[in-house]
Amino acid sequence: HVQLVESGGGSVQAGGSLKLSCVASGFPFSSYAMHWKRQTPGKDLDLIATIDSGGRNTWYHAAVKGRFTISRDDAKNTVYLELNNVNTEDAGMYYCTWPPNPGIRGQGTQVTVS
Repeated sequence: HVQLVESGGGSVQAGGSLKLSCVASGFPFSSYAMHWKRQTPGKDLDLIATIDSGGRNTWYHAAVKGRFTISRDDAKNTVYLELNNVNTEDAGMYYCTWPPNPGIRGQGTQVTVS
């Protein structure tokens, strides 16, 4: 069965950086695009970054474009999200998702910004 395990969150000062990781299992990782989503209190789960299989094409929500970088390491079945120059609006729970079944989520990784 599909499992997604996010990590790397924590507390960061405004203007700082974090790198989130998501280890996937249960499907042929290299064959699929992967997504990162963010949930903030009182808001929907927002799609913030995507990467295609092979890692050649990426997409970013306007709110994070130019500050966040999505990448993947197929040898490690891992997708990353690097957060740079964070601001208070970046605080929230971050999840990676698998597009064929976006309802599957891990426990998420919490980012707080002070």
